[in-house]
Amino acid sequence: MISKEQERAELHRTIWQIANNLRGSVDGWDFKQYVLGMLFYRFISENLTNYINEEERKAGNKDFDYSKLSDKEAEFGRKDTVIEKGFYILPSELFYNVTKNARNDPNLNETLSKVFKNIESSAKGFESEDDLKGLFDDLDVNSNKLGSTVEQRNKQLVNLLEAINELKLGNYSENTIDAFGDAYEYLMTMYAANAGKSGGEFYTPQEVSELLAKITIVGKKDVNKVYDPTCGSGSLLLKFAKVLGKENVRQGFYGQEINLTTYNLCRINMFLHDINYNHFDIAHGNTLTDPKHFDDEPFDAIVSNPPYSIKWEGDSNPILINDPRFSPAGVLAPKSKADLAFTMHMLAWLSTSGTAAIVEFPGVLYRGGAEQKIRKYLIDNNYVDCVIQLPSDLFFGTTIATCIIVLKKSKIDNKTLFIDASKEFVRAGNKNKLSDENINKILDAFLNRNDIEYFSKLVDNTDISKNDYNIAVSSYVTVEDTREIIDIKELNKKISEIVKRQNELRIEIDSIVEEIEGDK
Repeated sequence: MISKEQERAELHRTIWQIANNLRGSVDGWDFKQYVLGMLFYRFISENLTNYINEEERKAGNKDFDYSKLSDKEAEFGRKDTVIEKGFYILPSELFYNVTKNARNDPNLNETLSKVFKNIESSAKGFESEDDLKGLFDDLDVNSNKLGSTVEQRNKQLVNLLEAINELKLGNYSENTIDAFGDAYEYLMTMYAANAGKSGGEFYTPQEVSELLAKITIVGKKDVNKVYDPTCGSGSLLLKFAKVLGKENVRQGFYGQEINLTTYNLCRINMFLHDINYNHFDIAHGNTLTDPKHFDDEPFDAIVSNPPYSIKWEGDSNPILINDPRFSPAGVLAPKSKADLAFTMHMLAWLSTSGTAAIVEFPGVLYRGGAEQKIRKYLIDNNYVDCVIQLPSDLFFGTTIATCIIVLKKSKIDNKTLFIDASKEFVRAGNKNKLSDENINKILDAFLNRNDIEYFSKLVDNTDISKNDYNIAVSSYVTVEDTREIIDIKELNKKISEIVKRQNELRIEIDSIVEEIEGDK
């Protein structure tokens, strides 16, 4: 039997081959929508088929196969299935059946377009309507990117359907790996790595996601709700499903994303990880000025990798200074740097017993002005639990060394822990990466809250106030001096021996030259 890692490696190799073979003239970052979209279409088709087949077999119908029913026969179970699964797909519109007929369908683009519309509209009038709306918007089967004629586009679509169909994703219920979710994450990683900044902006490397999730659940077996106010494609939120088990996130996964394409990707990602529509609530919009989850806060666990130093309305919007999320600090984050506005938002929505772990741009730790005043508020009220300096070159599209700020409302002491993890990495390809060993070392220091020479320091908040509320890790954790210690007397002795030997050699060379010239 093949191992999990072999299964995963084979899946990754095949997927990347498909992505490269099919891409052709379409830019990689754009083309990912097609690969991910078709992967999603295959997943929900198989997921629905398996669900209906299982229900029928439980009822004693042993040989039942939903994919072989006529559309008319299938209509019978529509309503109950949508209530349970959130959507419905007629047998003729299942991925498997559309792919089987794709080569002989001269109107394949229209067929697919109709199928995607029907899947979305199957949720109309049901609780899942918002979760399905617009999910296929970025999978434009009539786009010129796929080819300038219908014939060329359909040829590309046939190749794409058949390639995704050939992926060995196994019987979903028997998989040892989360094959669909894993395929999605691998594609996102590869596309982000190849697309530079545009990809890295909203994809947090898996190991960083894991560290953030583990920090927020130290000592907990379950949480009520997890939240990410800048959720991107959802990789941070979904780490909780891996680390805790999705059933241990009792009330579900909440997130908000400003970029429409990424918002769609996030919802697709939830489905691909088999998170049911009634267990996630992903919203579209600007979290700072139009937050969508006022009715759902507070949250036990908050994780986020907000965009670094982006512009926001700040004090040009008179309403914001009275916003209960920002007003406690008495000042708003600068208009040119929204970092600490996100931090204040997360603190406001954090439960009394909860933990927030936020990736931050290093400047927020020491810059003056309004940011210093916000740090004063955070330190004086004892909300900063820990600051972790991460290694450089972990993220796609930037080599900058970021940091993590951990917030808590119920701390055991009036101190802040500083951890210098800047050397905790392994080199993988052209990026740095946190290994399991690196993650565990950071988590142990976080948990034990002790001073470790050159690595961690527990600092009284009064000392931080005396240091102008600078919370840069380098201000508190001494860096180990790895330079060689030199004995100056020994060095001088060696130098005089070298000089002496140099003089002897000069004399020898001079005498040889004299002899040669004398022989002439």
